Parts: sequence; C-alpha cells; structure tokens
Amino acid sequence: MGRLTPLRLLWLGLALWGAVHPMVWYLRFMRETGQGLGGVIEAWGANASTVGLSWDLAIAAMAFSLWALSETLARRNWWALIAIPATFGIGLSFGLPLYLFLRSAPVR
Repeated sequence: MGRLTPLRLLWLGLALWGAVHPMVWYLRFMRETGQGLGGVIEAWGANASTVGLSWDLAIAAMAFSLWALSETLARRNWWALIAIPATFGIGLSFGLPLYLFLRSAPVR
C-alpha cells in the first residue's frame, strides 16, 4: 500500500467520503419513495438540470477512465485500474480519489 503521507491520507479520506456520502442520499431517496435503484436512475432524468448533471458526471467519468487507463498502461500500476469499475459502480466521487490514492503510492 505504500507510505501514508498526508496527501495520500487526503485522497483516501475523499474516496471514503465519495463512496459513503452520495450513497446516504440514494438510500434516503429509496426509503422515502419506496423505489429501488431503478427509481434512483429514473430520477436522474427528472428534469433538464438533473439530466445535465448526469451527463456532466458521465462524461467526466469517461474522460477520467481513459486517462487512468492510459496512465496505468505507462506506469504498469495495475492495481490502479480498480478505480474504473469503482467509478461506474459507485461514482466518480469515489473512483477519482481512489485512483489518486493508488497512483500516489511510491513507485517500486
């Protein structure tokens, strides 16, 4: 895992926050509406503002994934690729700081 510098601890903290905080809101929505994940996904298209935000995050996630893939191929830090499915499975707010945490480990 490498040495935990203050910057690496910040990346890790942001990754944990990015995994938990949005999920709290998704779970709250599902509990309040009685809908499951399908209801959350449907709500992403509720109005022009949420559609715009959804596209913004999707495009950013794709750009991040391409960057992470190309950089991982150059650096041969294969563990960092876990950030791509983390981004699409949980969210960019988790995947990006997770990648930065993994990337900032000392090079062997």
